[in-house]
Amino acid sequence: MNQSNTMKEIPSVERPYEKCVEMGPESLTDIELLAVFLRTGTKGENAVELAKRILYDSGQNGILGIHHFSLPRLLKLKGIGKVKAIQILCLSELAKRLAKASAKEHLRFSSPTSIADYYMEDLRHESQEVMKLLMLNTKAELICERNISKGTVKASIITPRELFVEALKQEAVSIVLLHNHPSGDPTPSTDDRLITGRIAQAGALVGIDLLDHIIIGNHCYMSFREEGLLENA
Repeated sequence: MNQSNTMKEIPSVERPYEKCVEMGPESLTDIELLAVFLRTGTKGENAVELAKRILYDSGQNGILGIHHFSLPRLLKLKGIGKVKAIQILCLSELAKRLAKASAKEHLRFSSPTSIADYYMEDLRHESQEVMKLLMLNTKAELICERNISKGTVKASIITPRELFVEALKQEAVSIVLLHNHPSGDPTPSTDDRLITGRIAQAGALVGIDLLDHIIIGNHCYMSFREEGLLENA
């Protein structure tokens, strides 16, 4: 496809809209799907070529790169104005919410797998470590969740006192800790183990059980409870 081609000059069978009508959306490539959302290209570049540049020629490695774009970074790309940037950001958010809504049907806070599935899309794309505190009632149902740190998770930064002040305020009877490893490897670090141990011990003193500490990787997770590490924390 030459850069000078407009969408009208491309054979109809190769245009994303027409291809979708004839063969269904599943027939479209990642580039073509993004082109449908973008609708138009820029001077000397049609929507398909613009989509390709966004996904592969801007330091990204395909469709997952969409989750790592910010508004300022998108606006630096040639041919991307505020409207197209917002479209891309909303597309990313929609994908996350669809995955989360599907996982919610199976969410059980007694099941590490279901917890990891539910929060996977929220956390696996984060470039920094984010730790969440999940507070549960007597039926192991979620009362509320809070982000308690962002950045490198350090035992010296996260204090049990602040965490349990919040849990007591919400009248939680048990809690689950959840955080991500941007590397994609959920293997617990020394700090992860120290944090878990300190919070488990503090919880025993105030009567709020630490049910689990789950680390999210890239489409994988590690549960302290499943691995038998919570008892030794």
